[in-house]
Amino acid sequence: MGTHRLELDDATLREWDAQVLRADEEGIVLDRSAFYPGGGGQPPDAGALLWGGVQTRIAGARKTADDVYLIPVEGDPLPSVGTAVRGALDDDRRTALMRTHSALHLLAGVVYRDTGALVTGGNMEPLEARMDFNLPEVPEGFKESVAAACAAEVAADRRIDVKVLPYDEAFAIPDIIRTATNLLPPGLTEVRIVDIVGLDTQADGGTHVASTKQIGAIEVVKVENKGKGFRRLRVRLPQ
Repeated sequence: MGTHRLELDDATLREWDAQVLRADEEGIVLDRSAFYPGGGGQPPDAGALLWGGVQTRIAGARKTADDVYLIPVEGDPLPSVGTAVRGALDDDRRTALMRTHSALHLLAGVVYRDTGALVTGGNMEPLEARMDFNLPEVPEGFKESVAAACAAEVAADRRIDVKVLPYDEAFAIPDIIRTATNLLPPGLTEVRIVDIVGLDTQADGGTHVASTKQIGAIEVVKVENKGKGFRRLRVRLPQ
């Protein structure tokens, strides 16, 4: 049957009940899981499974075609197939990654709106990230203007909506792909959309906060020259 991915429907979920479908050297597969398995630059979640008075710590997760494999901490016990478990996420880590991922979408929207530059790469860890743009020239005061624009969008408290659309309907949205290369896998019939209403609408599979105000402050730490026509922005989010 595969793992039903609860986090795609409700990014605020932190605890849930599930049953073990598989447990071996490759990891633990549940019928229902809210562990984000990583992808799109967002690292996987961590947390724990509670069962029969026992705790199995989860250090990470990975996705296959149908399943999410939870990676237990080495030496922790494995529940047997059929065991009823209670899943629990590391709330601080997940919340920090949600804020950071939404901040990168906000950053991409601001830079595209103000310069027309597309994203060429990126990476995030909890509360810090980088994003690369195909920006041939850096306008005077660029770092300061981006920081001010990000602060204004956070203060605007824009709603962040997540929805799934048929492929053709999704690609009828102007500029739905803001990366220089379309990274969506072939053969999709539906596309998950993350929409910062009025600023940025993107195909995306990660977890996000519900509004730009929930991101909190975004510090633009540095603008780096990564070669002809490419600029890297490093950002940090205070606790």
